[in-house]
Amino acid sequence: MRLPAEGSAPGAAAATSQDVAVALDGVTRRFGETAALDDVSLSVRRGELMTLLGPSGCGKTTLLNLVAGFLAPDRGEIAIDGERVTDRPAYRREIGIMFQSYALFPHMSVAANVGYGLRMRRRPKAEIARRVEEALALVKLAGLEDRRPRQLSGGQQQRVALARALVIRPKVLLLDEPFSALDRNLRGAMQVELKQIQQQLGVSTIFVTHDQSEALSLSDRIAVMAAGRIRQLGTPDEIYRRPSDRFVASFVGDVNVLPARLEWIDGATAVVALGETRVEVPARPLAGTTIGAPVDLFVRPEELRVAEEGEAAVHGTVAAQIYQGGHVDLHVDVQEAASGRVLLRVSGHEAMARWPAGTRIGIALVADRAIAFSRA
Repeated sequence: MRLPAEGSAPGAAAATSQDVAVALDGVTRRFGETAALDDVSLSVRRGELMTLLGPSGCGKTTLLNLVAGFLAPDRGEIAIDGERVTDRPAYRREIGIMFQSYALFPHMSVAANVGYGLRMRRRPKAEIARRVEEALALVKLAGLEDRRPRQLSGGQQQRVALARALVIRPKVLLLDEPFSALDRNLRGAMQVELKQIQQQLGVSTIFVTHDQSEALSLSDRIAVMAAGRIRQLGTPDEIYRRPSDRFVASFVGDVNVLPARLEWIDGATAVVALGETRVEVPARPLAGTTIGAPVDLFVRPEELRVAEEGEAAVHGTVAAQIYQGGHVDLHVDVQEAASGRVLLRVSGHEAMARWPAGTRIGIALVADRAIAFSRA
């Protein structure tokens, strides 16, 4: 089969066939009249953690189920380790899967749950016992072999599910929103553990989530999806700092949208005017835009600050303060903003006293890290 070119989505980089663990080539899957996936090509490199990120209904879980073999594509090809598996049943794809619900057998012990896949593969009992012991040690559950799932915490149940997925030594690990049922603190701890285990084993992993912070913190690369297509493929920093379009810029992380005007383009750099302030931005998203045309400037909250006298790009009134421990979020009513409000992320608790609600402030850009798109 023809492997999809990594350049088929913005932010992609070249990869040889030897580097590719999973390849989707022109894959389409419809449910009735709805295209859940529409001509998607994607390559997952060996040993990387690839995250599928997007809103509900964007096609990310459908893509995962196609790789797993639970669904068949209407068109296109799927390969794992260079072998075509488009028509191969799920049990012959050497895939490890961890579901959102964990799907543990309640009547089985921890050890029996973890060893289930090996028993289905008719591995010798001694080998099963050894590999189960190794898997439980890997997920820090040694000593809990005889417990039932109901005797475990949510985090422990998740570890059992992860051990069960890994014990078969899969070619690819598939994770379908595995942290959604955990509380915030436990979710953060498990994210760290999962990344460490994934890196230790070097297992190629496809991770599905709608949580942007989760995707940014865990991934080697992220495929941002919407309406059955990949809108951008890149590293977390590329996705966050250099979004390819308005959807990605709006969906990933907090962002402010301010009206500006295109002043000039010179090679890879453009300059837009925000009030009396001139801001350098990448030229690519503005290709074809007429000089002098209105554009929308997308600026992250951490790239704004309360302005000193005479340097403000826009002005507004503090509507609310949200204390976040290490920083304070200032919500400022700004007439020019697309939403009517701008979010500033200000370090230091003294912000609470300096800029209480009702304070009139100016807002300046910290650095030229914004991006602009033609007015929609």
